[in-house]
Amino acid sequence: MKHTISVLLQNKPGVLSRVTGLFSGRGFNIESLSVAETIEAGVSCLTLVTSGDDAIIEQITKQLHKLIDIIKVTDISESEYVEREMALIRVKAEAATRAEVLRITDIFRARVVDVSPRSYAIEVTGTRDKIKAVTELLKPIGIQEIVRTGTIAMTRASKKI
Repeated sequence: MKHTISVLLQNKPGVLSRVTGLFSGRGFNIESLSVAETIEAGVSCLTLVTSGDDAIIEQITKQLHKLIDIIKVTDISESEYVEREMALIRVKAEAATRAEVLRITDIFRARVVDVSPRSYAIEVTGTRDKIKAVTELLKPIGIQEIVRTGTIAMTRASKKI
């Protein structure tokens, strides 16, 4: 089962390397990884997606807690959360296919961010499934290049007053 884990850590050289080393040293796979600074100076939030049963995820979180520069580890898959990815897709857009590319872009609320005589670069933000669906529709037209971010996620706010 997939788990999305959020890790608050010190923004220091080598910290990310130690986190990824922990996974590779134990034979665990990281399916997606995204890291950026938070509002708090010197603190970054790392979001990673991995697979495993409850025992493996528990072992991963315990091992992460042992690392010196780790502040907090949360398996956000255990609560309600919002997750997003972004993809930049360069797709062939010749005269015969331009309207179809724009129609698909509009349907998925994507944006054209670059135009050339023979292609469009499209920005798509959403769930992994949404990006997969857009990609599948654009494949027959001719995807020239695709670049994706890792998953970012945060828990949903409490709806109680």
